[in-house]
Amino acid sequence: MPQITVEELAALMKKAAGVTVSPEQLVEKPDTGFDVLGVDSLGLLGIVGELENTHGTPMPVDAERCKTPQQFLNLVNTTLMAGA
Repeated sequence: MPQITVEELAALMKKAAGVTVSPEQLVEKPDTGFDVLGVDSLGLLGIVGELENTHGTPMPVDAERCKTPQQFLNLVNTTLMAGA
């Protein structure tokens, strides 16, 4: 199972939450909160939904509670690896 990249997350943030963030920004400041980036809880829920549809795998319940992109990627990628 492929890991979610910062590029994929940035694309999902735009698609699901309407927030444009560069992958570089996510790499340089991985602990910037989703709230600071402009992604609210509904946006994060949309990102989780898109990932579930794309990968055909349920995401962890805690995914929609993640506060930062780095925390989100760590949780989701750990789950994807465990399910591989």
